[in-house]
Amino acid sequence: MSAPSQNLTPADAAQAARLTEQMLYEVKRVVVGQDRFLERVMVALLAQGHLLVEGAPGLAKTLTVKTLAQVVQGQFKRIQFTPDLVPADLIGTRIYNQKTGEFGTVLGPVFANLLLADEINRAPAKVQSALLEAMQERQVTIAGESHRLPSPYVVMATQNPIETEGTYPLPEAQVDRFMFKVLVDYPSEEEEFVIAQRVTGAVSGEAPAQPAAVADSAQLVRLQAWCRAVYVDPVLVQYAVRLVAATREPKRAGLPELERLLSFGASPRATLSLVEGARALALLRGRNYALPEDFGDLAADVLRHRLVLSYEALSEGLDSDALIGQIMSRVPLPAKVVAHDKAA
Repeated sequence: MSAPSQNLTPADAAQAARLTEQMLYEVKRVVVGQDRFLERVMVALLAQGHLLVEGAPGLAKTLTVKTLAQVVQGQFKRIQFTPDLVPADLIGTRIYNQKTGEFGTVLGPVFANLLLADEINRAPAKVQSALLEAMQERQVTIAGESHRLPSPYVVMATQNPIETEGTYPLPEAQVDRFMFKVLVDYPSEEEEFVIAQRVTGAVSGEAPAQPAAVADSAQLVRLQAWCRAVYVDPVLVQYAVRLVAATREPKRAGLPELERLLSFGASPRATLSLVEGARALALLRGRNYALPEDFGDLAADVLRHRLVLSYEALSEGLDSDALIGQIMSRVPLPAKVVAHDKAA
């Protein structure tokens, strides 16, 4: 791969798309289905964002991240969050060495390229804050000494929607630090049949396929730099601003009926996440410019966890996705942008 330039050429975008396609191909040799989820994981990886994933147990969330780490030759670590976890279990601590008579630093499992925080809502607020601070600052402080986290660095935190007893829900201010909230659903019957064949070897009797490494950390950092060079027309940025603003003041967007249903709207982080995510999605699709459909495809995942619904909305059985659909219908996507060719 050539060095990234300030202006991303169509050839560069095509080269990036080929590499990401190879990465997805290797992941799909192990993970069956979940195409949308895999795409969001790749978008977060390229856009240097973090994911909050909600889904029932057994839907290959851990397997997806572990397999992707093998494909990009990155370090993968998994933390099972429990109520008795303390911040030192996460970021590390200082340990006294009796032989040398000195304190040494033992780094925690947050020091990885791909980190899976399993059932993050089972840990108390102090532990959640320690992880989310590492996500935001990309460094941790142990005994007054700062330690940089490796690059690339992506956190995927999971939540179990089935069981809420004994959990500590993430505060809105902390949830806002996740770029996307992705909902993972059960596979179809056809996909589940293929899963059973692959895992049990019911037909061929062969061992499950192992993914091949097709990229390294240096190539991944280069892809992230190319992602930042994808052209986004100001019209699309203005759309992102208008869409996010409509969640705060729906009356101004022509949706006065939503005023009573929304307590708080999305923050400016949502606008930034939508623009950066659209850039990454455009690069995945082999383009050096973003299109309106890139924004439309990601809008629900960017806004879903950032809306605070009122008690009235909850009593009526509404969810964030329903309100986002109404807002998107009133704030339509702009027409296809034609100025990108000239700028790109």
